[in-house]
Amino acid sequence: MITIIMFLGAIAFFAAIMFSPSNRTRWLLGMISGLIFVGSTLMITANFHEHWGMKQVTTTKTQKIYSTSSQMQLALYQPVGTSGKDNVYIYQTKPRQKTPQHTQANEFTTNYLVWTDSDQATLTVKETRWRFKNDFYKVLFAGSKMDGNLVSRTNTFRYPKTFVKISVKQAQALKKQAQALKSPAAQAQLKAQAAAYVTARVQAAKQQNPDLTEAQLQKLAQQAQQEYQAQMIKKMMAAK
Repeated sequence: MITIIMFLGAIAFFAAIMFSPSNRTRWLLGMISGLIFVGSTLMITANFHEHWGMKQVTTTKTQKIYSTSSQMQLALYQPVGTSGKDNVYIYQTKPRQKTPQHTQANEFTTNYLVWTDSDQATLTVKETRWRFKNDFYKVLFAGSKMDGNLVSRTNTFRYPKTFVKISVKQAQALKKQAQALKSPAAQAQLKAQAAAYVTARVQAAKQQNPDLTEAQLQKLAQQAQQEYQAQMIKKMMAAK
């Protein structure tokens, strides 16, 4: 809208100067149309550079996320640059997902990882964007493409401690190492070690609290299984 007003002001100023029947009319119409042109130009500039007529609006959204691997609990990331501050994190919003999602790599986005005792990974996205203060400014600056411009974005990943932070390159190497453990003998040994670890964890918990319910014991066994898996992944990463 303001752009149309600016062009109309320019056309009116030209017409006033060129076609006004008298100097008085030329001066009056030229001043009015000139003020319209200059004023609208200043408003466009103020909106573009200073976000005049706008305000910052912050929204926060939290959702469950899942490992990109159905077998392993991985906090997968792709390094960007060498500082380690601009890593792109890869995740899924469903247990089974054809194409994983990832965070953005730009100057507006910051990622944080928090390790928790929860058994569910979550992602909290906090965004601040420019929005018009009211409908008047929204109509006035319609077409400016300023509405919704991103100011900042913070992605906070909260991962259970059973997840392992691993890069895409490390995950590819880990996959190759896992191929060597697919023999029946290796699989049997791994299962025996995992079962022994889970049994020891469950028995220790029962000794400490004999009143644990069957459901609590099953949950503990599942956590112990994930803990063992995380330990194995870290050992394989260290040994490569």
